[in-house]
Amino acid sequence: MQQNTRHTAHQHRIVVVGAGYTGASAAGRLAARLHREDVSITLVNAEPDFVERVRLHQLAVGQNLRPRPLDAMFAGTGVRLRIARVTGIDVDARTVTVTPPVAPAGSGTEDIPYDTLVHALGSAWNTHGVPGVEKHAHDIAGRAGALRLRDRLAGLASGSPVAVVGGGLTGVEAATELAEARPDLAVSLISRGPLGGWLSPKGARHLRKVFAGLRITVHENTDVTAVHADRATTTGGDVPAEVTVWTTGFAVHPIARATTLETAEDGQITVDATMRSTSHPDVYAIGDAARAAGPGGKPLRMSCASGVPSAWQAADAIAARLTGTKLPTISARYVNQCVSLGRKEGLIQYVTADDRAVSAALTGRPAALYKELVCKAAAWGVAHPTLSLPTRRRRVTAERARAGAGAPTA
Repeated sequence: MQQNTRHTAHQHRIVVVGAGYTGASAAGRLAARLHREDVSITLVNAEPDFVERVRLHQLAVGQNLRPRPLDAMFAGTGVRLRIARVTGIDVDARTVTVTPPVAPAGSGTEDIPYDTLVHALGSAWNTHGVPGVEKHAHDIAGRAGALRLRDRLAGLASGSPVAVVGGGLTGVEAATELAEARPDLAVSLISRGPLGGWLSPKGARHLRKVFAGLRITVHENTDVTAVHADRATTTGGDVPAEVTVWTTGFAVHPIARATTLETAEDGQITVDATMRSTSHPDVYAIGDAARAAGPGGKPLRMSCASGVPSAWQAADAIAARLTGTKLPTISARYVNQCVSLGRKEGLIQYVTADDRAVSAALTGRPAALYKELVCKAAAWGVAHPTLSLPTRRRRVTAERARAGAGAPTA
């Protein structure tokens, strides 16, 4: 009985906003690390399903993705799922403002209080302010955008021109997936730099071979200056496009910038090595929402590869600080870049710890199978955030609960 008095008399309230790869992983891992009597874990998300963002180019071209309802994913874990849109965060009052996902702005507003906040709202497409993009272009940064593009592509007649803007991983995957699924369309890719400029010579050669086989026209070293309903205007002239797909990087969710949190110039929340805010120790940011340092102090890029380890680090750090156990550390690093080039081809570019290409690369069908395995493993890992390893739910002491997850670890 005396031992039980050491534990908190009220539950420490943890709120996780965003249920993508990072937010869902963090919520599940926290539930596996902390005793249910001591904490309440609320996961807020605008959609009832987990979205495999790395497969949205597949959804856009008409492929069906496996449904992954969040309520089934978190059944029995103790995580409370709240389907709502996050419309505001007050880090001084420690509340998250939400509204029903389909309610008019301002109606049904509610404030959810927290003791510890995990910010995982992620990112959306980045228009870079180019005229016409928001009005005429399509994105695949979210499920809604991918479905709109899917409907538009389904209505295109044979021979219609489609332009993919952006020569990075997302653009390359979108262009090849589209060209393979709809060989009747005239697909082009517009890239600011050379095609596959970030790859090793072997990787770049394979990419060009696949593009040639799929008859994708490439406009290299070209900037898009405007998007119209029937074309993209570039520094090299107009490129015909009944549909323009915009894949020029991601913009972080703007909500953090509207708070008193310390943020980087792009709106990412600045964090320490444990993913804790540098200005508000009761706030943690993970995935695309966080400005985190990788090898050599280089900021981690927005990706699933760096996002999931950041979720693990944050969850384990929160658990350690609340239970007074040793603070774990994860040394973030990159291993490879996995690129699908349609369903039959792929490219695995091996990289240094700080994400620079090395000479080694896996190509062809084996690379496609490798990438498919990675996608399946990523989704499985969200539902099994401790990788099915034995875990112990530790108790939160009353002193730790009062101090919060921002307190130093003994």
